[in-house]
Amino acid sequence: MPLTFRSVVVLLGTCALVAVTGAASPASAAEPAPPGSARPAEPVAPRPPVAPSKCTTTTSEKLGWGEPTRTSDFDGTTLPPDWHAYGPEPGHAKKGTRTPDAVTLEDGVVTITGQRDGTTGAISWHPGQRYGRWEGCVKADPGRGGYNALFLLWPVAEDFPVGGEIDWMEITSDDRQKTSFFLHYGAQNDQEYGSVRHDATEWNAWAVEWTPEEITAYVNGKEWYSTTETSHFPPGPMNMTMQLDYFPPAGGSTAMHMDWAKQWALPESEPAELSLGPGEPATGQPRDYPQHKPRPLDQIRQ
Repeated sequence: MPLTFRSVVVLLGTCALVAVTGAASPASAAEPAPPGSARPAEPVAPRPPVAPSKCTTTTSEKLGWGEPTRTSDFDGTTLPPDWHAYGPEPGHAKKGTRTPDAVTLEDGVVTITGQRDGTTGAISWHPGQRYGRWEGCVKADPGRGGYNALFLLWPVAEDFPVGGEIDWMEITSDDRQKTSFFLHYGAQNDQEYGSVRHDATEWNAWAVEWTPEEITAYVNGKEWYSTTETSHFPPGPMNMTMQLDYFPPAGGSTAMHMDWAKQWALPESEPAELSLGPGEPATGQPRDYPQHKPRPLDQIRQ
């Protein structure tokens, strides 16, 4: 089928949320309440402040996707237990090295750093699902060759290429002004492709919706790629992955950053029957590291 590509330019502003809480001073416990009167309310502990989103406009808000099934805000100092760093192991196309040491968390943001020698990282979110919606708030630092910054859906069964791959944000240009979409399918790794001109050095909300009839990519609430060629769709559950992939040579170091990630189940969604246990490493090399492949849920340590 012919593909339609649309380019969008979105001006981002800033967003701040202020949480105001408080409680009236309770009456002294030593003073009994008058007969027939209600006891004073217990004091309410103030809520912790809500960190403002770094993305001012999202697809989920514009299209009314409602509350997500799962959310990651990266508020701690280590990866949440349902996120899994790759490796240490060889990187994309077995070039360079993916290591958990390249993944850091600070001030509610997870960062993957890539070095000139190909030392980089990747993380995946388990368990996955077939059909659904995903959105992440991300920005990519400019590079000097050698690194693509990606959001993708990867087959939980680790059976690429027949299991497919949906690259719904692959930031390819050194200046981070061009983002690509790739839909990989079939035993020969055939591909659909689209692209959009957009400033990915700013915080943007990139999203994908995958239904039985259509796959659609969005940025900041604007659709920029869509396909209804259902014979190209992945045959099984997928999980969201964030990768900074090394394509040598690299002219220097760079990084990509994620503020939050969200996932929505649809009525048609089929949950994955495979997953990784908390803290277990993921892999991009399942043949070489079979011990890092997802296992049946009933085998996962609780």
